[in-house]
Amino acid sequence: MRVHVGIGSNLGDRQANILAALQRLRRRSRVVAVSSFFESAPAEGAEGPPFLNVAAELETELDRDSFQELARGVEVAVGRPGKRHLAARAIDIDLLAAGDDYVHPALAQRPYNLVPLAEIAPQFAQLAASLKSNGIHPRARSLHFDANRQEETPDVKLSLDRVGVSRVRRIVRLNVAGREQVFNGEFTMVADLATDKAGVHMSRFHEILEEAALEVLARADAPARMESLVEAIAREIVRTQRAVRADVRLRADFALERWTPVSGKRGEETYTLTGIAHADAAGVRRAIGIEAEGMTACPCAQAMVREQSFSDLREAGFSENDARRALEALPVATHNQRGRGSVLIGALSQEMPTVEDLVEIVESAMSSETYDLLKRPDEFFVVNKAHHNPKFVEDVVRGILAGALEMYEDFPDGTFISASQVNYESIHKHDAFAEAFGTFGELRGELRGGTYAGRKTDLTAWLSTRPSS
Repeated sequence: MRVHVGIGSNLGDRQANILAALQRLRRRSRVVAVSSFFESAPAEGAEGPPFLNVAAELETELDRDSFQELARGVEVAVGRPGKRHLAARAIDIDLLAAGDDYVHPALAQRPYNLVPLAEIAPQFAQLAASLKSNGIHPRARSLHFDANRQEETPDVKLSLDRVGVSRVRRIVRLNVAGREQVFNGEFTMVADLATDKAGVHMSRFHEILEEAALEVLARADAPARMESLVEAIAREIVRTQRAVRADVRLRADFALERWTPVSGKRGEETYTLTGIAHADAAGVRRAIGIEAEGMTACPCAQAMVREQSFSDLREAGFSENDARRALEALPVATHNQRGRGSVLIGALSQEMPTVEDLVEIVESAMSSETYDLLKRPDEFFVVNKAHHNPKFVEDVVRGILAGALEMYEDFPDGTFISASQVNYESIHKHDAFAEAFGTFGELRGELRGGTYAGRKTDLTAWLSTRPSS
């Protein structure tokens, strides 16, 4: 069913409230079109400051009553707990038209709804023209001044490689593990700066972020995946900032459903998702990665404990054979570390790794995965598994690389990968760290030849490289 809605707000960050409502409506509908923002005074008798309004065209499989129920739920979620008539509100969603047989009975008396609606739905243009719409005007994103210092020539004519904004936090809804989840994401958006420009338009980065979020949400042919969002933002930065290159990065925590290994208790474990897009005139390169926690058991300390235990067993009267058999049968003590591993894969094709696979690769490379909830049998399982599977920090990184090469053996040689692991040491004052990176082709060559391949491709070089035509 095709529906048209009016969305308004006159409390708090009005634009952000409207965008949040659109994101939530997309759970059960597709955004076809969204009007410009229009500002108007509250209706007669209504409370509060001026309203910001938009109209949106949506497609949904819901019937009219079910859609209105969805809209009420979105209002509550965005910040309208009550329904007091004419009260100021963070969000207001009105169903203006549905299919061919419903038009809001009061639409003709609501210019604040009708003017935005006519912009995206020509069938309402004549009705809007007949209304007095004084006091309803498009909302400029900012004041306009003739001064434009950013476009002037700088005193020192040197180019800059990365100029922009970081730690921009936004609530976004993305498809992860086959379902949409809400993320509190942190964006970094940068562009290069030529020698003849004093600066970039910092506020424009925020506008691009909001516009790109809407553009990705409106796509019918693909879910709103992280790499789609950062790609759309990077392309828009190149276009609007007249940049040669743009780099966009997004970090967000997400949850996956997990069950404890013995007791089978259900829970959700938290991981960190990373998306990167690098755009220029030739196209876009994208990378996606995750960070996951686990634990490792130190092989070096375990070897020393094993050696001493063997000597103690011999002194206690055990034969050499029996002493060795006992040590093989039992886990040997060692110190442990909680570790945080990461993998980042840059794919050349539209096919991108799934976050579930990336989490499996990282967790499997450690001595054992860990869980927020552990009953006593689960605790034994994790400790026993880790001590039968000791790993150096270097072993974990090599395991991540090998696991990715095996899981994505059909990916081309030009695919990029980086892996890292930090172990938070338990008996040392320092942490242990290891990292490796390169293309699949470079790593495959090392595995085949068993020899050091020399300096391998890092992320900056891979993002900047374009295949020759």
